[in-house]
Amino acid sequence: MSNRLYQTVLHQMKDVIGRTIGIIDENGIIIACSELSKIGESKQRIREELSYSADAVIYEGYTYRYINASEKNDCICFVEGGDSHAGSMAELLAIFLGNMKSLYDEKYDKGSFIKSILLDNILPSDIYIKSNELHFSNDEHRIVFVIKFQSVSGIPPYELIQEIIGSSDKDYVINISEQDVVIVREVASDTDSKDMESYARSIIDTLAAKHGLKALIGISSIVDNLKDLARAYKEARIAFEVGKVFDIEKPVISYENLGIGRLIYQLPTTLCEMFLSEVFKKGSLESLDRETLMTVQSFFENNLNVSETSRKLFVHRNTLVYRLEKIRKLSGLDLREFDHAVTFKVALMVKKYLSNKPTKY
Repeated sequence: MSNRLYQTVLHQMKDVIGRTIGIIDENGIIIACSELSKIGESKQRIREELSYSADAVIYEGYTYRYINASEKNDCICFVEGGDSHAGSMAELLAIFLGNMKSLYDEKYDKGSFIKSILLDNILPSDIYIKSNELHFSNDEHRIVFVIKFQSVSGIPPYELIQEIIGSSDKDYVINISEQDVVIVREVASDTDSKDMESYARSIIDTLAAKHGLKALIGISSIVDNLKDLARAYKEARIAFEVGKVFDIEKPVISYENLGIGRLIYQLPTTLCEMFLSEVFKKGSLESLDRETLMTVQSFFENNLNVSETSRKLFVHRNTLVYRLEKIRKLSGLDLREFDHAVTFKVALMVKKYLSNKPTKY
C-alpha cells in the first residue's frame, strides 16, 4: 500500500482514538503518523524488539504491534501509551490495517492482471485461467479510459486519479507511464457514450479545480470480455491520434465519435495517395489558397448553403460562387452537390492525415 493511503487512514482515525498513532515500514522508518513531525524517524530498534515477541512491545511510552503477526517483515503500527487501552487500540489498529492491506493487495493483483491484458503481455488462453484464480468476472461489460496528463505536479498521476475515483471493486486504475494512467471501468451493457464522456469531463474538471492540472482523456468502445481489453486500450489511444490529426480540439475524445476520421486512420498511405491523385487529376490541392480553403470549411459548416455562408463570411454571393467554381475547375467537383461535397471533404481529411503521418498503435 502507498504511504499516502496509510496517512489518509490515520488522519481519519486520530480523533476517534485520541492518541498519536502511526506506521513503521519494513526498514524501520515511520512512513505515516497522526503527528506529522514524526514521519521519517528511524525506529529500527523496535523491529529488533518485536522480532523476539509474538505479541506487542511497549517501548518509550508507545505500544507497538505487527500489522500481520505471521509476517515479521511486515509493517508495524503503534499507539501512544503503555496502558491496557493503548494495547487494545494497537490490536484493533493492526486488525483493521491488516484487513485493509489484504484487500488492497488482492485488488493490486487484479490490477496487475488487467495491465498485462491491456499491454498484450498475456496469452489469451491464460486470461481465462488467471481470471478464475483471482475470482475475476470474465464477461462483464467494461470500458477503457486513457488519461494523458499535459502538466505535472508533485503527486504521481496514478495517485491523483485513484483519489478522484475512490475505492471501488468495479473500477481499476492502472499506471502505464509517468504521464499516462488508465481507468478500466465496469459498466452496464446499455451505457450511453454521452454518460462516459460526462464522467471523463468530471475527472478533468476535478484535476483542474483541485490541482491546477490539464489532461486529455481518450475513451474506448464497450467490450464484453476481458480478452478484448487490449483492443479497447488501443481504441482509446487511437482516439488521441485521430483527434490530433483532424483537429478535434476537445479534452475528451471518444473512439465511437471519431466519425470518418477513424476510417481514414485505418487506411494504408498508398491507398490514400492514390485517392488524392484521382480526385485532383487536373491540379494539386496545394494550388488552392488559404482563403479558398477557409471558404470551403465555412461552406461545409453551413450545410452547403450558399446564402448563409456568404452572410457568415461577409462576402457577396457572387464572390462565394466564384471561389466554388475555382475548386470545380481544379477537381471537377461542384461542392454545391452533396456527393461532390462529401468526396472533397474526405479528400481534405486524407490530405491532413498524410501530412501528419500519425503513429499507429
